[in-house]
Amino acid sequence: MYQIEQIPAELTWAIRHEVMYPEKELKDIKLADDEDGIHFGLFDHNQLISIVSWFKRGNNAQFRKLATVKQYQGFGYATLLMEHIIEFSKSERADMLWCNSRKNVSDFYKKLGFKLTENTFNQDGYDFVIMELSLQ
Repeated sequence: MYQIEQIPAELTWAIRHEVMYPEKELKDIKLADDEDGIHFGLFDHNQLISIVSWFKRGNNAQFRKLATVKQYQGFGYATLLMEHIIEFSKSERADMLWCNSRKNVSDFYKKLGFKLTENTFNQDGYDFVIMELSLQ
C-alpha cells in the first residue's frame, strides 16, 4: 500500500545522498533553493522510498532529484511519483514541466511524454539533457 505526501526538504536528503550522490558528503546534496521547493515522498507501508522536489519557475515548473531507494527500483514507484508531479503541475497551472535528466535515464522520462531538447551539459561527471513536457 503506497501513499504520496508533501514532505519537508530534510526528508529528501538521505535518499538523494544514498541513490544519486553516495560519493559526496550529505551536506553537499542539499539544494541552495530547497526552501523554495515543494517536496514529495512516496511511502510504501509508511516507509519513505521515493522522493522528488518541485519548483515553480514563472509559468513553468521544474522537478529535481527524483530518486528511489535501490531495493525498490524497477517496481513503478518513480512512475507513480512522476504521474503525481505531472498532475500537481497541471493543478498549479504550469504550462510546461521540465528537468535536467541524466542522459542514461532519459528513456524513463520519454515514456512519460517528455521530449529531449538540444540543451546538454556535464556536471559532477554526469552527462545531462534538458527534457520538457508541455502541459497545454
